[in-house]
Amino acid sequence: MLVDTHCHIHESHYPLDVGDVMQHAHAAGVSKLICVGTSEQSSVEAVAFAAQHEHCYASVGVHPHDTKEMIDSSWKMEFSNLLKANSPIPNSRSNIVAIGEIGLDYFYTHSPREVQIAALESQLQLARDNNLPVIFHVREAFDDFWPIVDNFSGLRGELHSFTDSHQNLEQALERGLYIGVNGISTFTKDDEQQKTFDLVPLDNLLLETDAPFLTPVPYRGKVNQPAYVRVIAEYHAQRRHISLKEIAAATTANATALFAL
Repeated sequence: MLVDTHCHIHESHYPLDVGDVMQHAHAAGVSKLICVGTSEQSSVEAVAFAAQHEHCYASVGVHPHDTKEMIDSSWKMEFSNLLKANSPIPNSRSNIVAIGEIGLDYFYTHSPREVQIAALESQLQLARDNNLPVIFHVREAFDDFWPIVDNFSGLRGELHSFTDSHQNLEQALERGLYIGVNGISTFTKDDEQQKTFDLVPLDNLLLETDAPFLTPVPYRGKVNQPAYVRVIAEYHAQRRHISLKEIAAATTANATALFAL
């Protein structure tokens, strides 16, 4: 049994037939998946999708690229309503398992840094108020990220799509964070990245696809889907010289613990 802890198949522009995608996931042993919101609209869609599909869960959040849209938006009220089950979507609250994906991205800076920081702090407060874990997106911004996280004691969460340094891996592990690994690990040519992936303890490892993005080898060029999380699991089982069953059991236990699936 595997869990895809991060995908975006709920979004209206996802190009594959969702019914087929869910069947493929089940056939590959992917028993549960988390649809991750990246904006107010995307988060509403994630909650609706989770309510309509068995064994699907949702997270709500605004990606750092889109935080400039939060300045005068109704995001806080919308998210609060979803979290309190005051939305028109039946039984939605039980399917919301995290706040995310949120964080800082200084690689593109689609939103100004100060706006990203303010949005991150606001959403971290929402996570703490609702006792939910956080799915973090952090790219070339760890110097600002760590002090902000340390201001919110008791946070639980994961670093999604982690590709950073061994030093930042150690920082994450010291704070009890989980590490999300996806298709990048199957095609990166960076030896240091591969070594860092190998150093993630099994007790902190999560598997994800980020579908439709970051399709793993050998499916490069195709649209990513949750079934491919099995390929990622097989790749890391081989690198670690352990069985697929062992890595599946560990990562599923981690996902279940963090997100209360």
